[in-house]
Amino acid sequence: MTEQIYPVELTAPDIEPYRTGNSGVAFVTTFDSGAPGPHVMINALTHGNEICGALALDYLFKAGLRPERGRLSLGFVNHGAYANFDPANPEASRFVDEDFNRVWVEDRLNGSEDTAELRRARELRPIFDGVDLLLDIHSMSTYSKALMINNGLDKERAFVHQVNFPGYIMCGSGHIVGKRLIEYTPFNDNANGKVALLVECGQHWATTTGTAALDTALHFLRAAGTVSPDFIDAHLSAEAKSPPRAEIWDVVDGITSATDDFRFVEPFIGMEVIAKAGTVIAHDGLNEIVTPHDDCLLMMPNHKPGANVRKLRLCRRSN
Repeated sequence: MTEQIYPVELTAPDIEPYRTGNSGVAFVTTFDSGAPGPHVMINALTHGNEICGALALDYLFKAGLRPERGRLSLGFVNHGAYANFDPANPEASRFVDEDFNRVWVEDRLNGSEDTAELRRARELRPIFDGVDLLLDIHSMSTYSKALMINNGLDKERAFVHQVNFPGYIMCGSGHIVGKRLIEYTPFNDNANGKVALLVECGQHWATTTGTAALDTALHFLRAAGTVSPDFIDAHLSAEAKSPPRAEIWDVVDGITSATDDFRFVEPFIGMEVIAKAGTVIAHDGLNEIVTPHDDCLLMMPNHKPGANVRKLRLCRRSN
């Protein structure tokens, strides 16, 4: 199957005005209301080619967003990768040396390895250690519907019910390499109240993905209770003002290609629900990949070629 080429419909914003910030860490700005409340943070540019979050934060800065309680931080986290973004070759700026969203392992953060992403993670770590509620904005490689990801902890499930946006909430991991920021130890601990969520807003450079990023950020802020409801209502898109109840799904497995000859049986884009267990959905060399249960949702199919590539997550509707 030939990998699809997607048009770049979004225009990457200039984030240089936000470099200095006021937090002591480049490209991170913190607003303090002076009133008691949580420290809430929204991240953009965990991957330098995923520009929808940068558009959302640029919009919120320009709209004069301020918290009514607690503190609010806005961060452009992998600015080094984003500096290389080129709409003529948009995939090339995903990272500088390695995936920033796999380095959140204490042994690596505390160790002597030196990569651009580890250096940036070490700069940001003290800020994340002080954050109570985090939204990490991402996008995907296909025209999938937007979805929210969490680890499935009780505290996360409770909070995502309040966010209730976008329309799909996925609980669990399905990947095995490194740790994402939402799995960083302070967040991935049921003994405290810290919650980190990751939203995948749609295809990387589709116009609708920019809209989904801003709408999700606003619903996250509404659930956090840190921003005026009037501000949120004034800036939500019309379609996002009264969303239906989100569907909750549990990630039950992740599929990684064992060979260079991995082929989906259809050009899946994600969120398809396969009715019957045992349905063939892909071939990996001579092996068939089948659905493990009835009503199996296919999450984030990856059509990039090669062995040892995460290809898919399989999900069951949550009770």
